[in-house]
Amino acid sequence: MRLAHVPLRASIGAYMLNSGLTKRNLEGEAAQATHSMAVGAIPQLRQIPPDRFAKVLSYSELALGAALLVPLVPSALVGLGLTAFGAGLVQLYLKTPGLRQPGSVRPTEAGSGLAKDVWLVGAGLTLVLDGLIPRRLRR
Repeated sequence: MRLAHVPLRASIGAYMLNSGLTKRNLEGEAAQATHSMAVGAIPQLRQIPPDRFAKVLSYSELALGAALLVPLVPSALVGLGLTAFGAGLVQLYLKTPGLRQPGSVRPTEAGSGLAKDVWLVGAGLTLVLDGLIPRRLRR
């Protein structure tokens, strides 16, 4: 891991760990609401029961957060995971009614929380690209 990646990986890693810990005990209506929103964007998730979906989501966020914080995990690899996770959130934002202004990608007040997740995609792609560029070309 490059020293320049430390602030990015540490801040997003801590955020992801906190998010995963927060979702760790989602049950009942809270798990159902999270699952319903995800199913609206990705219908295939309907096959997973809401409580199980909440656990998988929590564990995914915990694993991604830990991978970001562990310096031994290559930046390109953790960047791929971050890009994929962020892309799922962006898809959720784009496909959930009421989160965007009509005919636009601009968020409504209700959509601002998810619209900001585009930064996860940008950060992930930055880590992937920087990890793929040979050291001699970075100078």
